Formats: sequence, C-alpha cells, structure tokens
Amino acid sequence: MAISGGCQCGAARFKITADAPLGVRHCWCRVCQYLGAGGGTVNAIFRKEDVSVSGPLTDYVCKADSGATMHRRFCARCGTPMFSEAEERPHHLIVRVGTLDDPNLAKPGGVIWTKSAPAWACFEPGAPQFEGQPAPPPKS
Repeated sequence: MAISGGCQCGAARFKITADAPLGVRHCWCRVCQYLGAGGGTVNAIFRKEDVSVSGPLTDYVCKADSGATMHRRFCARCGTPMFSEAEERPHHLIVRVGTLDDPNLAKPGGVIWTKSAPAWACFEPGAPQFEGQPAPPPKS
C-alpha cells in the first residue's frame, strides 16, 4: 500500500512505500507551535528511503529545542509545512500528518515537549507524555 500526500496548492506531492509510519507524535516544542499557528503539530516518522517527493520545496534550517539541527521543508508556492529532517538522524523523514491524503493513517502514539505547551493545551487521554524529546524510533 502506498501512502501519498501533498501541500495545499498541489504543487508539492509525495509518495511513501511503507505500510505505516515508524512512529507518530504530537509535538508541542516552540518551533512546532509556530508551524501549527499556536497549537502543536502531529508528525509521522518514516524511513527517508521510503519517501519520494516531487515539486518545489523551500528549506529552512534551525536548531530544535532538543539541540538537533533541523531542516524544515515547506511548499515553495503556498508555504504548507511538509517535512522536517534532523541532520543527526538522516535516515528518518518527519512528515506533517496534515499533508497526508488520508490523515487517519497516522494517529499519535504520544505527546512530546509537554513542558513547552501552553496551559490551555489539550493532550490525548491515555497517550504517553514526554516533557522533552524521547528517543527516536529504530532505523528500520
């Protein structure tokens, strides 16, 4: 089964050959709050080799709260946030769940960076919570 998705305007598209993400997290770090217009972002982690991308992307490099050097990729036409990639974990690609054609494929399995969340943030009941950055999923 191929997973597909793209940006709001349709200029940037992607296909993923994996059956499911390695992990899905709802992130409340400060960068994700910027990307999510005040809310956190929901992110699915895939092996980079399983993802093919077409269309114009813009790359913004910044330091994450974890200290990792992150590449944040956006559609160059409409600005939709699409991907993140840590230089320290080049085998993983983080896909914004809102860009999936079927976002139901990626339910969060945990909430991260809860210490950065605003007091009004809502966390999924029963989901594991981490004050900061948990260990990444395995490479496979």
